[in-house]
Amino acid sequence: MSAATAAAITIEETGTIQTDVCGQDLQATPRIFLLSPANASGIRAQWIFRQEACFPVALRLQDGQLSLGEAFSFISGLYFRGKLAYAKAFAQPPANAAGALVITACGGLLPPDLLVNRQALRAISSAPVVASEARFRLPLERDARLLADRVGRRCDVVLLGSVATPKYVEPLLKIFGERLLFPAEFAGRGDMSRGGLMLRCVRSGQQLTYVPAATAERHGARPAKLAPMRSNGPA
Repeated sequence: MSAATAAAITIEETGTIQTDVCGQDLQATPRIFLLSPANASGIRAQWIFRQEACFPVALRLQDGQLSLGEAFSFISGLYFRGKLAYAKAFAQPPANAAGALVITACGGLLPPDLLVNRQALRAISSAPVVASEARFRLPLERDARLLADRVGRRCDVVLLGSVATPKYVEPLLKIFGERLLFPAEFAGRGDMSRGGLMLRCVRSGQQLTYVPAATAERHGARPAKLAPMRSNGPA
């Protein structure tokens, strides 16, 4: 899918195959996701970093048996959990690339299944996540260039993270150009709403609408509150 097509994408369903307005099969489009990091200075991060913490997630982190995705899902809660589940459900990576990579504060792009311990998690989370911070930007640009060469020009790169500020869009856009997309439904939504929306998409099998970061509107009015998800269990 080209960025020009993505700009006007309207998802339709034809049987079990999702297509865009031009009839292109979205399930056949090479696509990878870049996930923004959890805030490692928040209260849940403080819990997991405590030396005396003895709950299961903290103990696994101490032993180096916790994945980066699990750590960020604990720290961030619904938002990162939604991003990770969405990326796993809808990634269509080329044969030589991972379907999802996590943007980190100063460790560049890392796979969500990377096992980390407390020291490693602190190390990759120790810089401010702002475009002007070299400790954040330089590793991100380094890994993004390697990734761009690996996936080629026919692969969509979808940012699952904030697009209202330049911290992710600015460094990634100059490397991926028109290949860098984001879900149009993110504009105007808060983190919790985005997380809930992505989990609903995973449940329904319906992808969001991907639009080019270079040209699409990245700000918008706050949408209506999501309706509660129905339980799949017995009433």
